[in-house]
Amino acid sequence: MNSPTEHSSLTIGALATRTGLNVSAIRYYEEIGLIPEAQRRPSGHRVYGADAEELLTLIRHCRDFGFSVEDTKALISLVSSKERDCVEARDIAQVHLDAVRSKLAELQALERSLSKFVTACTEQCAGGPAPRCTILRDLGTGPGPQPLDPAEVRSSRCCG
Repeated sequence: MNSPTEHSSLTIGALATRTGLNVSAIRYYEEIGLIPEAQRRPSGHRVYGADAEELLTLIRHCRDFGFSVEDTKALISLVSSKERDCVEARDIAQVHLDAVRSKLAELQALERSLSKFVTACTEQCAGGPAPRCTILRDLGTGPGPQPLDPAEVRSSRCCG
């Protein structure tokens, strides 16, 4: 392995502090190939350059936005590829945005169902014996949350 240069002077701990990531996360990202393997000091300690800090910041932001590891790898591959078009990044983000919107619609439907449970309990049985609770009754006998009709999902989206 190459010897560390002045440019490669960040220890894994310093890099963790600067990027807001845990040391174990940095090791994991290195292990799965999201970042290049670190150089090692004679003592065996990892050392990283400024490029690793920038890359890990990108990875952290991808993680914070909920991108998958595969999407993150694809986005990272675009960072240094001048011959590729930024529309590739937009397409990855668009697919993720569509998935987030779909999940949000599911969560909103779940919220409506749970709200009905709580309201019914408040109005009909709150303060009574638990075995007579409408929430427990409905959970035990009702159909449960239903998947959304694709037409309902489409109608909940803006512009089509």
